[in-house]
Amino acid sequence: MKLVLTIIGLRDAGRLSAALAARGLRSTRLASSGGFLRESNATLLIGCADERVDEVLTLIRTSCKPRRQVVVPLHYLGEEAQPVPLEPVDIVVGGATSFVLALEPAGTAGACRPPHKASG
Repeated sequence: MKLVLTIIGLRDAGRLSAALAARGLRSTRLASSGGFLRESNATLLIGCADERVDEVLTLIRTSCKPRRQVVVPLHYLGEEAQPVPLEPVDIVVGGATSFVLALEPAGTAGACRPPHKASG
């Protein structure tokens, strides 16, 4: 069992979540934000079988494309000073940063437990 943790732009989160769900892959979406641009991101936690990791990473790559964006960075001259805009900069945003973590089963409890299959 693996956990794929991927940080993506908010703009791509819905598309990736839908692509995962269409293939029977479940994910949990957490709100997050980046430091440089101070923009909202989404962090997706995707649990999957070892043999589906490549499939998940392919879905991430196809759903979360990098793109160019012009931003105006702000420079802070002091803690209490108003930010000063600098020259616009053309940067690449989007794409994804992903990590694959190995998991050990810890069991489930209560409503999280999958339904019992009847034998017979």
